[in-house]
Amino acid sequence: MAKKENFQCTSIGDEHTIGSKELLERLNTRAEGLSSEEALRRKERCGANVLEKKKKESLLRKYFKQYGNFFAILLLFGSALSFTAEYLDPGQGNIFIAIALLGVVILNATFTFIQEYQAEKIMESFQNLMPPTARIRRDGNIVELPASEIVVGDIVYLEEGDKVPADGRLILQNSLKVDNSPITGEAEPQLRSLECTHDDMLECRNMVFSSTLVQTGNGEAVIFSTGSDTQIGKLSLLTEETTSLQTPIRKELDRFVKIISSIAIFLGIVFFILGFFIQDTFLASLIFAIGIIVANVPEGLLPTVTLALSLASKRMAKRNALIKQLESVETLGSTTVICTDKTGTLTQNKMAVNSVYTGSGYTDAKKDEIPPEMLLRVAVVCNNSRLSDEQPGYRGDPTEGSLLVYIDRFKDIQNLQSEYPRLAEYPFDSKIKRMQVICKTPEGNMDSYLKGAPEVLLEMCNRIMVEEKEKELTEKDKRELENEYLKMAKRGERVLAYAFRKAGEVREYQENFIFLGFSGALDPARPEAKDAINRCYRAGIKVVMITGDHPVTARSIASMVGLTNEKGEPVMITGPELELLSAEELGHRLQARSIIFARTSPLQKLKIVRAFQSAGEIVTMTGDGVNDAPAIKNANMGVAMGSGTDVAKESADMVLLDDNFATIVNAVEEGRTVFDNIKKFIAYILTSNVPQILPFIAFMLLALPLPMNVQLILAIDLGTDILPAIALAVERGEGDIMKRPPRSGKEKLLTPQVLLTSYGLKGPIEAAAGFVCYFAVLTDGGWSWGQQLDVADPLYRQAITAFFAAVIICQIANVFTSRTRRQSVFTKGIFSNRMVLIGIASELLILAFIIFYPFANTIFNTAPIPLEYVLLAVPFALLLFAADEIRKYLINHGSARVRNLLGW
Repeated sequence: MAKKENFQCTSIGDEHTIGSKELLERLNTRAEGLSSEEALRRKERCGANVLEKKKKESLLRKYFKQYGNFFAILLLFGSALSFTAEYLDPGQGNIFIAIALLGVVILNATFTFIQEYQAEKIMESFQNLMPPTARIRRDGNIVELPASEIVVGDIVYLEEGDKVPADGRLILQNSLKVDNSPITGEAEPQLRSLECTHDDMLECRNMVFSSTLVQTGNGEAVIFSTGSDTQIGKLSLLTEETTSLQTPIRKELDRFVKIISSIAIFLGIVFFILGFFIQDTFLASLIFAIGIIVANVPEGLLPTVTLALSLASKRMAKRNALIKQLESVETLGSTTVICTDKTGTLTQNKMAVNSVYTGSGYTDAKKDEIPPEMLLRVAVVCNNSRLSDEQPGYRGDPTEGSLLVYIDRFKDIQNLQSEYPRLAEYPFDSKIKRMQVICKTPEGNMDSYLKGAPEVLLEMCNRIMVEEKEKELTEKDKRELENEYLKMAKRGERVLAYAFRKAGEVREYQENFIFLGFSGALDPARPEAKDAINRCYRAGIKVVMITGDHPVTARSIASMVGLTNEKGEPVMITGPELELLSAEELGHRLQARSIIFARTSPLQKLKIVRAFQSAGEIVTMTGDGVNDAPAIKNANMGVAMGSGTDVAKESADMVLLDDNFATIVNAVEEGRTVFDNIKKFIAYILTSNVPQILPFIAFMLLALPLPMNVQLILAIDLGTDILPAIALAVERGEGDIMKRPPRSGKEKLLTPQVLLTSYGLKGPIEAAAGFVCYFAVLTDGGWSWGQQLDVADPLYRQAITAFFAAVIICQIANVFTSRTRRQSVFTKGIFSNRMVLIGIASELLILAFIIFYPFANTIFNTAPIPLEYVLLAVPFALLLFAADEIRKYLINHGSARVRNLLGW
């Protein structure tokens, strides 16, 4: 045996085109296989036959990384300050603040960690595709070994039921059929060959690939690629390396947290220093700094966002859209381009024969008109599908299966197949576009039966069957037949042609066939698809159809579902064109409103996704196969079909349980509503920041007794505000939600308009209500300006209780008016959202608990107050409601400048 240096561990790429003898020499192996010693040396040099994983961080490290964001650091800092204050002056309630802040950080970190951990399951689904054992020729004998032991140069034995353990070139085969769907997406197992049948390795019949399944027959193959060098291994690494993009809502939340945290830290430090110089008391200044930080940070925001997204995902699940990553709910609302498969998504995936055309004219497939006997025979015996009792009535390729279902009305399929047993098969592939079988006739002769693309078969025929008689097929006849074929394709039918000839021997024939006719199978468009696409157009979303069908058929289906541009026809790009287009040319053609990619392979989807993203688009991509996984994961929003592979589902952000395009559009509407609602409850939550911050400023600058303590701030942020905010999260979308263009990437959650509404309009009204109630209690209790009160003084405790109650009363009005951003809340009906009513009830219950329950009085340092002090806040609540309604009126009826100033 030659020296081992003469072979290499990785594929060169021409293993399918060179001779098998040359390949064996290159790999330094023989048909009898390797010796055990040589196999061991090769394993040490090339590695085991396993899919490699990138070195990953430990779970513990990943978990603790969640504590490194701005929000977590700030709250941990506030918790540490509270623990310090408790240590310096025990019994003042700072321990409760410290524990509450720490608890918020732990909950947020744990949830984020769980979400990221789920992403790691993608690699496991690829690992499950690898077989556990394989039969290999070692030392001249066939032995069964773990698949991980296979090395380059091994000879593997394959038979029915085996999963191929690595990529190999066949050197022996006996009626071997392999299901290549995990790699190529082919619906039907394909017959293998020892000869090179295609320039593309993936479509060449002399290849077998790791993770594919042997359906029938047996054979032997020499291995030339193992582990991550195999096709499935490269796909696995590509999917792992193709990082999931950060969701728009995550970017916005990170930005929001940084802004709010920066403001809180800045104010906390500034007022700590000022307080220390003015009051010269470290502890008081420390407590003040804690208060400023806690008052500025909406501690309940992230849990509320999480709950809002979770509730939205549950609503979507009821509409057949299963969301895997919660933050992806909002990504749908930002979508500017939807790239969708045709079959089963825009169509019903119910392929059925719609028409049959012969030299004698059309046969109506919907009636009991029987096509010519010979055409039926060819359609049955030149067919690899089979009838089934399960829906849709067959197993295998939908086009072939629909033929059997159609012919079963007239003929006994099994009897016909047994009368004409198959002697040889020359299978269909995308290069030759035809399938041919040699069958034995009942008379003992042989016939060759041919089925395939019309343009291919017409070139192989020189006669035509007309009313059971043969006649010469002229060029004029061919042109007329081509016109009929195109008419069928324009109706959206998938057209096949049929022919036959006598066979003198078992071999593949290329000419002198007798043309029999065409069949046209139609996969009806989903009735709801047209309306769904129109909704996309009204919402400013571009729709792209990706299919492997002929461009004429694809254009016909596009017309049926309303996939058109402003001037009519959508832009058509075929797979071969896509390969030749430069990035600049492709970018220019992608500017059209509607685009069709025809004769496209699943692996080209990733190129399409990246081209759109380079143009600044937010892309939603659908897919169902293993080879769709990189595109699905790289898209801003990956959508897998419920009928698809596990790997596709693992890579996706959303799974369509009904495979329906309309479900995607419904989900887009839900995503837009989610962003709107998050903005609403951010504006709602921020409003209460003003009456939380101003008491501390008044405490320092005016030497007032502190009008609201930190415990009560947390009671608002983590108690009374939570359920109303969640109620806003489940609010139905406003009437124009799907009439607006997609949200711009420049549109932020936190805008000057949001701050103006919360901090400049509604917040000051709430603060005024709080101070009025606060001073009413103090003055009625005999307090005079400049008088200091101990925190345990009953009058002080009543005063801060009144301030707290006033904020809650105003927040009730705030939650009502926050239900809409731009339209009057009366357009929705005051009581149409029951969750809002439940939220208000929860606010009042918490308020009563904090005012009247002794244990709560101890924790929050409150005291019972007469109802009259609470009612003082009602006029302010009505003023807040009226002020926001006026703002909305000005947005809808004011000048453009006013709309830009007040609208958010």
